[in-house]
Amino acid sequence: MSRLSERLRPARAFVLPLLILLIWQIVQAHQVVPTNLLPTPVSVVETIGTLASTGELTEHLAITCWRVVQGFVLGAAVATLLGAITGVSRSARDLLDPLLQSLRNIPSLAWVPLFILWLGIYEPSKVALIATGAFFPVYLSLAQGLLDVDRKLVEVGRMAGFDRFQLVRRILIPAALPAYVTGLRGGLGLAWMFVVAAEVMGASKGLGFLLVDGQQTGRAALILASILLFAVLGKLSDLLLCLLSSRFLQWQDSHSLQPA
Repeated sequence: MSRLSERLRPARAFVLPLLILLIWQIVQAHQVVPTNLLPTPVSVVETIGTLASTGELTEHLAITCWRVVQGFVLGAAVATLLGAITGVSRSARDLLDPLLQSLRNIPSLAWVPLFILWLGIYEPSKVALIATGAFFPVYLSLAQGLLDVDRKLVEVGRMAGFDRFQLVRRILIPAALPAYVTGLRGGLGLAWMFVVAAEVMGASKGLGFLLVDGQQTGRAALILASILLFAVLGKLSDLLLCLLSSRFLQWQDSHSLQPA
């Protein structure tokens, strides 16, 4: 019985979403809310099917995913570099961290006019905005993860004769890796959020464009279809990142709650 329960465990993730969709369909079948404001799930799926049949959906998905990939990789790379520097060096931390912490509190939309002015309305400004969103969770998690490494581990490394480089490579980085992975997941999530703001600023393709198009033309089904696709793509990309990162965290002997 326990083996069957373990096999069915992944299916639990679909229970609540399917229940919400079922309740939504039943409620809207009786038009509790006007369908032009809240269409049924069937209408939303039909909208996605129509976009897919014309080939339009593939084009929008491809450009949005490519923007997220570019922005996330760029933001995570810069964040990794600066996070490692400030996490290891006190002098660098005193110099850089106060500035980066202040920039972290600037709203995403506040960057839009500046990036458009500097980089124009095309792809570079969009990628820069997404990279900005991805940067801060990765930077904070890595820098703090390095600072939170157990002092006893560092002392053991010094007693073993490790130099500074060996301490970083063999103790600090492995110990901070779980926090870094958490930061990467947070950065990826914000990259998906920031791509909406990026595609609102003059894009003619992408899921963000579909959101704006649905709002301007009064098509609630198109808006909800875009939101649903964002949710699915965000979850799939997060799952992929978790699978990739798990290979680097196999050494962890983590506690996980078992089902009753």
